[in-house]
Amino acid sequence: MSDDILSIIPADPQWQPERDAVERVVPLVEKLIPGTDNGVDVEIDVRWHDTVTLVDCGSNLETISCPLCQAAIDTEWWSDALTDRYDDGFTTLTVDVPCCGGTTSLNALDYDWPLGFARFEIAVRNPGRASFREGELTELADGLGQPLKQVRAHI
Repeated sequence: MSDDILSIIPADPQWQPERDAVERVVPLVEKLIPGTDNGVDVEIDVRWHDTVTLVDCGSNLETISCPLCQAAIDTEWWSDALTDRYDDGFTTLTVDVPCCGGTTSLNALDYDWPLGFARFEIAVRNPGRASFREGELTELADGLGQPLKQVRAHI
């Protein structure tokens, strides 16, 4: 059986919220996730990572493109760039993209479907919805004190 995971992560990969902010936001996440009537369990998991971690979209990833020149990024190049940075705990996300030679961040590449890098994540397994609406995401971001991104993974 496959699962969907809807995660919210800070826009800044290094940032982590205060614990009391998380305690205020988790009940809001619970309120925004509909009950399921198809027998699938919904789980909300708060994750604190010691180092920056890839929060990927699983099999949803379709394309990657350069934010500087909009050219397609080869997934093999991207995979190699991830591997190189994984070994040192993603202490840097800076890359020189092969298309135009410009310098950017792995976090700034244009991913279809979105993914990101983070040291904090709220992950909802089988959320019963595709995403949070813009106003909901803003409300969650205000509660945590940092702009947020959302990632939907299919695993």
